Amino acid sequence: MTRRVLLVNPRMCSRRSMRLPLSLLALGAALEGRHEYEILDGNADGTVPERALRTVTDGGIDLVGVTVMPGPQVGPAIEISAALRAARPEVPIVWGGYFPTLYPEAALHAPYVDYVARGQGEDTLVELLERLPDAGAPPGPLSSARHPAAVAGIRGLTWKDDGEVRHNADRHFRPPDVYPPYPYERLSDVGQYLRPSFMGRRTAVHQAAIGCRYHCEFCGVVTLFNGITRLQGPERLDADLRTLRDRWGADAFQFYDHNFFDTEATSVPILEVLARHATPWWCYARTDTLAGFSAQTWELIRKSRLTMAYLGAEAASDEALKQMKKGSRVEHTYEAARLCRAHGVIPEFSFVLGGPEDPAGEMEKTLSFIKRLKTIHPECEVVLYFYTPTPRREAASERTRELGLRLPVQERYGPEGPELPTTPEEWTQPQWIEYVCHRDAPWLSPRLRQRVKDFATVLGCRFPTVQDHTTPRWGKAILAGLASWRYASGRYGNPWELELARRLIPLREPQSESL
Repeated sequence: MTRRVLLVNPRMCSRRSMRLPLSLLALGAALEGRHEYEILDGNADGTVPERALRTVTDGGIDLVGVTVMPGPQVGPAIEISAALRAARPEVPIVWGGYFPTLYPEAALHAPYVDYVARGQGEDTLVELLERLPDAGAPPGPLSSARHPAAVAGIRGLTWKDDGEVRHNADRHFRPPDVYPPYPYERLSDVGQYLRPSFMGRRTAVHQAAIGCRYHCEFCGVVTLFNGITRLQGPERLDADLRTLRDRWGADAFQFYDHNFFDTEATSVPILEVLARHATPWWCYARTDTLAGFSAQTWELIRKSRLTMAYLGAEAASDEALKQMKKGSRVEHTYEAARLCRAHGVIPEFSFVLGGPEDPAGEMEKTLSFIKRLKTIHPECEVVLYFYTPTPRREAASERTRELGLRLPVQERYGPEGPELPTTPEEWTQPQWIEYVCHRDAPWLSPRLRQRVKDFATVLGCRFPTVQDHTTPRWGKAILAGLASWRYASGRYGNPWELELARRLIPLREPQSESL
């Protein structure tokens, strides 16, 4: 039986920063030809809460799917879901995405969430829709289904049964190629999502692979994928990029892959496709992977017109990298910087500051390390984050092997930090938004926070980001000149003149605004 589904992407950024809602397009591709569905994107349309309520109130909607990222998207997701539940309590509401996958029990403690689709949700959603008639409507805030047995076997699903949270077995991840292409035509205006960037006038986003084989301690991708990666084949990638270019007019690409270059062997066929397109592009990558590429592969990178790569440098010492389980070394960061400069690639180095062990000492090492990288590749970009602990999969046991279930487990935020929130509402408190967005940590002193803020201000003015395609050159030159003495002398404290200049000459902030 055909079902009607409403897919909602709650607002989480401005129209200036919005990109194609890939999570909902992926769900739409799985539903295409099976069920009717509508996509509402709160980033593109400020009236989505009202539109969603009107659509559900008018009747005929069998299920609402809401994608939720931790941080600023949780609040809008609560607003929409609570309103829909009040208007039509019989319509099941499913939350999917990073937030409910990382914190499934907290999500289900809300009376307006009936189901959580953990991990890759395409097949989970399709199976749930098939079993809805047998499951029945939610009988109340403590139960997801009138007949629990109907949903008990759906892999990747978490639900509630008379106040008890039930976690079904995990679902195996599948590669992108097994699903149909994204149904872009389901969006009201594809062109509005192709945003100007420093790479082109119409920059499109695409995800060619999911997951990452590494187990970095601070990364939520580890919790979601548990070291698994699934790659898109070169033929399918070529077809997808041609669609974005020829049908929708894309002239640059930003890849949302969690780790674009899995291995050199798998990267070469992909790079050959990108070299044929010869369109500017951006991606996530690892320093150790790039440092190990052959000269031939680097020549392919140059021909492909890779413009910028976001590289997780993370720390200035091998010991800190080892503690993070990063798998790379400081020498890889240096080598990646040299190779990127030689082949016309701008590395965007990210650093994780302020871990619970010796936050001040590692922080000072990292600030000095950044200045050394700037001497190797002056155009390199720098992104500074505070350490964020994320849940880890529970250890394998007889129970987990029997059930095929390894849930994210975390009780406190850091070794001696506060207990984690237990409801979506608690996760919207300002301190938790700051924590999960890597802007603060409970063990940091005010002095350390200010030290990083001041350094970032000086660095950002001394080397204005190439990603800012609106600020005139004269404005960037003024900022660079004003900051030069502070950067050279290391006197970063209280850069009042730079903060004043930034108000008069605003610069784009890629860390919060994307490209």
